[in-house]
Amino acid sequence: MIMDRRRFTTSLLLGATAAMAAPRAKAQGSPPPPLAKATNVVLVHGLFADGSSWSEVIPRLQARGLNVTSVQNPLTTLDEAVAACRKVLDRQDGPTVLAGHSFSGMIVTEAGVDPNVSALVYVAARAPDAAEDYAALAARYPTPPASAGIVYDGDEGRLTEEAFLRDFAGDLPAARARALFAVQQPFRKALLAGRVSQAAWRSKPSFYAVSTEDRTINPDLQRYMASRMGARTVEVPSSHVSLISHPREVAALILEATGQ
Repeated sequence: MIMDRRRFTTSLLLGATAAMAAPRAKAQGSPPPPLAKATNVVLVHGLFADGSSWSEVIPRLQARGLNVTSVQNPLTTLDEAVAACRKVLDRQDGPTVLAGHSFSGMIVTEAGVDPNVSALVYVAARAPDAAEDYAALAARYPTPPASAGIVYDGDEGRLTEEAFLRDFAGDLPAARARALFAVQQPFRKALLAGRVSQAAWRSKPSFYAVSTEDRTINPDLQRYMASRMGARTVEVPSSHVSLISHPREVAALILEATGQ
């Protein structure tokens, strides 16, 4: 059927409008941009944990000759947490992969704009856009069970032991989970109110490990954030702490991000 000139012109206009409205993030599953070969990896922990939560991943990265540092996140305010991360990034010499677990995805998203950061890795992590209200984003999905297990002592929050063992580290042996519970670091309420001012994933190659059995961050929310950023995504049959229960898979994704 021959299209008349008016319909042809209208079709062109509609096509141009659709192209301008398309998301700017990379399509999920598409290969990331060429990676600078990184020599350093900086790891950041989230809530209910400390820097030792990466202890199963670190030796696997060091065995490949990488310089690895685990940041001790103060869990006070987002600004202070980002500042602690930036101090560690400033010590790195050369391209660096920045990886974050859980809440520290906020830190990775903000601090990852550092010019030395060559790629970002999110492990069951928050990945907000600039100025986005993460709580409002998360509210679009069913509330994960761990949220009901948070208790406060004044300004400090933590998970109860029952929630920690069942909803945070549910696929770890009980003795291992209890040891992690014993070193749980409390967080300040002010930390949860912070919003990132920039989204590094919009300009940096990004990788995401989804925990499919997660009871702390909804797995479908994780999939949405990974898809939105166009991340190279893997799914791990894990609780929230895949970095402990599935360190081989998490380390492999980080190594991929280093360009090795």
